[in-house]
Amino acid sequence: MAFGVMLFIIDAHTNQDPINTVINIVLMVGITFWGIHSFRKANDGFLKLGEGVKLGAGIALVAGIIGVIYLLLLSNVLDPDFALKVTEARLAEVEATGQLTPEQLEQQKEMSVSFFWIGYPVILIFNIIIGLIIGLIGGLIFKKAKPAY
Repeated sequence: MAFGVMLFIIDAHTNQDPINTVINIVLMVGITFWGIHSFRKANDGFLKLGEGVKLGAGIALVAGIIGVIYLLLLSNVLDPDFALKVTEARLAEVEATGQLTPEQLEQQKEMSVSFFWIGYPVILIFNIIIGLIIGLIGGLIFKKAKPAY
């Protein structure tokens, strides 16, 4: 969320730059690994693979909920034209290819803006899936079983 606020402050929150996506993924991986490592430290240095997966999904779910709340705040309070700006930026790429007529572009823009809310549950589902994957990798890295004795 802090990265999103920073992008909003510098007016780059509608920018579809792949660097922003890479930074978000690196932050997500880092925070999830940090959470798994902290859990392992608090658990006397032991971590089961299943615990790592659950932690990854849980951290991702919390991050997704916070992200959706921020997106709701952004699109309804901070920048009410956010959905329109994002849609226009995406459709500008399609328009440059000349695949759609102006009427089709306008229709596509109206549909995208009216169904922008569908992205909220998609964000949560996507975050949980990515969190499961990151948790699996983190669980494999930080896994340490308790001795049987």
